Amino acid sequence: MFGLFAKSRPFKIRSLEDNKKYGVAAKDVKELLKKGCKLLKVPPLGAHVCLYADGTEVTEKYFATLPDNTELVLLRKQQAWGGAVCDIAHLLGSDQYAMGLIEAAKGLLHDEKSAKRRKILTDLLHNLEDRSELESRVEDKEWFIGVEARFKTKSAYLKSNCENRIRSYMKDLDEATKAVQKTKVREECVQASKSLSHMLKCDKYNGCYFDRSSKEKDRICTKEGWFTCQGSFDQPKCAWLHSINPYSSRESRIMFSTWNLDHRIEKKRTIVPALMDALQNHKSEDINLTYFYRLLFTCDNLKLVHIVCHKKEAHNLQCEPKKIFKADNRKHHSKKIRLK
Repeated sequence: MFGLFAKSRPFKIRSLEDNKKYGVAAKDVKELLKKGCKLLKVPPLGAHVCLYADGTEVTEKYFATLPDNTELVLLRKQQAWGGAVCDIAHLLGSDQYAMGLIEAAKGLLHDEKSAKRRKILTDLLHNLEDRSELESRVEDKEWFIGVEARFKTKSAYLKSNCENRIRSYMKDLDEATKAVQKTKVREECVQASKSLSHMLKCDKYNGCYFDRSSKEKDRICTKEGWFTCQGSFDQPKCAWLHSINPYSSRESRIMFSTWNLDHRIEKKRTIVPALMDALQNHKSEDINLTYFYRLLFTCDNLKLVHIVCHKKEAHNLQCEPKKIFKADNRKHHSKKIRLK
């Protein structure tokens, strides 16, 4: 009875396949579907209407509560709409809209006063104005500003950056070795340090981790150069979904330097002391140096983390005593290694 006297009201409707919106006047859902299907050439059987904003299906009862000019999506049978976020995903996933998004974001950013929205727009622009497909110094001169002339490609620079980070992990071991008072023990520590350094050199200081041109199994980035934060030492993944592509721009390259390769089992507090303790009464040849190498220099124990996810508190994780000595010598070393 209510529908007989209801006045037609204006709505904006579009299909799932087309972003173009059309004005439609209807007094109920039945009329809206009839007009919408004819206008958008959608088969009437199974057709239904949802709110563009959040995907809520429009029933007759809900229709009466909608304000004029509500944006709607007309769906075919078995089609679904998850809300405006679907449009965002569609836009970001297609290069054809990139320039339009850049211009729109710049325009909005110019007058935007909300700090949160400014941050969102800035991050959007930062990621859209991407030159990661360019690799050489000749192609992207701006990226190489401040980078030594010997580096001709982005991959070469980031590989070297990774090598320097991992090479620096030897410093704590060298300092601990110098502090050893007993000559014989210090000699064993020096020998262990040399062996680890040789292993590291053979693996080219694991610079492949940051090199997008390396094999997929060796690098920790995508072939395009994207790195994802692996979360703090005590978490399985990053709750903030931090990601960065240092290959995309000079700013990203500089920002990436604040990301850390964090030791889950700590280098200075745990790994080095455990090795030093093991060498107090045993020769370096009896020590499972491969185990210590993996803890110090590989992704078996390293996690790439955004500075926000880098917790500097004590990790309270220990080396595994059963792995400290070589398997064939373990039976001769029943003495427990105490970790400080």
